Amino acid sequence: MNTQQETFPTFADPVPASGYRWWYVDASSDDGREHLVVIAFIGSVFSPFYKRAVNRGATDPLDYCAINVALYRQNNARWVMTESRRKDVDCQTHRFAVSGSTLCFDGSSLVIDIDERAAPLPRRVRGRLRIHPVAVTSHEFELDSRGRHLWWPFSPCARVEVAFEQPAVRWSGRGYFDTNRGVEPLHHGFDSWHWSRTHRAQHTDLTYNAIERSGAASALALRVDDHGGVATLPIQPKVELPPTRVWRAPRAVHMPGTPVVLQTLEDTPFYARSILAAEDAPNSITMHESLSLTRLRANWVTRLIPFRMRFPVRR
Repeated sequence: MNTQQETFPTFADPVPASGYRWWYVDASSDDGREHLVVIAFIGSVFSPFYKRAVNRGATDPLDYCAINVALYRQNNARWVMTESRRKDVDCQTHRFAVSGSTLCFDGSSLVIDIDERAAPLPRRVRGRLRIHPVAVTSHEFELDSRGRHLWWPFSPCARVEVAFEQPAVRWSGRGYFDTNRGVEPLHHGFDSWHWSRTHRAQHTDLTYNAIERSGAASALALRVDDHGGVATLPIQPKVELPPTRVWRAPRAVHMPGTPVVLQTLEDTPFYARSILAAEDAPNSITMHESLSLTRLRANWVTRLIPFRMRFPVRR
């Protein structure tokens, strides 16, 4: 417990002007039927308002904090993206509150209390997650050649308890918790990236593949065992996945064999989140994301994003 307390990524570390920091949690129920993602942002990297402010000059990221919640359930999904100003944000060492939601590390687990309204339909989303780290790491990885964007897979393997009142959701399963930070906007540094995590019997495999705006490519493949041991894996050949159905968002992954898309969770103009089946791990599922920063920079995409957002205070 003390080791986790000392190594837990604090919420109070300063974020540079026009930079960002986020904390990301995903989980899948033990039966593989339900999934959940929560992301808390300082300097919301997908916010068109933060993008516009940065284009005008150095900007305080605390004025553009956000909570994103995605509940994936058959016939009862919910999507939240609430952006808040500094006055509705409270950053402490082990507590981060944005609008109606709070992330708090209690010394052994991360507790996330959600009290939001979904978008575009304003349905209530209210409940609690408790993330119990199983494997804990202490090393950040550079995602670009200049070291301006860093990724820390703090707990690649965790147990997650989900208990929501609205909608009525209760399950437990395996989860993942990481944090990313950068000293410049994400779309300034990259054209695209692909990320995946695959929970296996005694370890979790992670991949991160990015193309910088300069054209430079970076690739990481890690295996983290359930005791926190980290090993570097060979980079697998790139596998092109089918583009998403609606927005034709490109998807690719570096995995052995021929992975199959089981479910597309998010199909947006610039971002796809998917559940894959790895050929060499038929009893495991892979959480996967593909992000096109080239598309995110486009003005037509910028104009669409606010339709999926909510603002508790006037912009």
